[in-house]
Amino acid sequence: MRLASEAAKAAGDLVPEGDRVVLKNAFDAGAEDVLASRAIILCTPANFGYMSGALKDFFERIYDPCLDVTAGKPYLLVVKGDTDVTGAIESVERIATGLKWRKSLLPIGVEGPITADSIERVSEAAATLVAGCLEDLF
Repeated sequence: MRLASEAAKAAGDLVPEGDRVVLKNAFDAGAEDVLASRAIILCTPANFGYMSGALKDFFERIYDPCLDVTAGKPYLLVVKGDTDVTGAIESVERIATGLKWRKSLLPIGVEGPITADSIERVSEAAATLVAGCLEDLF
């Protein structure tokens, strides 16, 4: 949750007045949130080489209502794991590809402890996503 909070803070620092960044737990987010968003930052732990159960639940609930309607939606993926995060990244990317979302930036995999460097990478990527959306690059 710490990396998600850092991403939301960095994104929130750039959104124009009247717009907002919403940080939600995957269990609390739904299709209406995806439909209302201009872009999405997905943050998940890597559990047993896969995304979290919460993120999988989110995808299962939003997939049909968002299919085709959200094609092209830009997203950023952040995965935190103790060791290899490759499987979790691949599992999320498969679903995002099925939704036809646009991978606007390379996914960020954080292995081991959260460091100042990993926080900076996540913050910069979140800010880049917002800036790209504001300039209609994504």
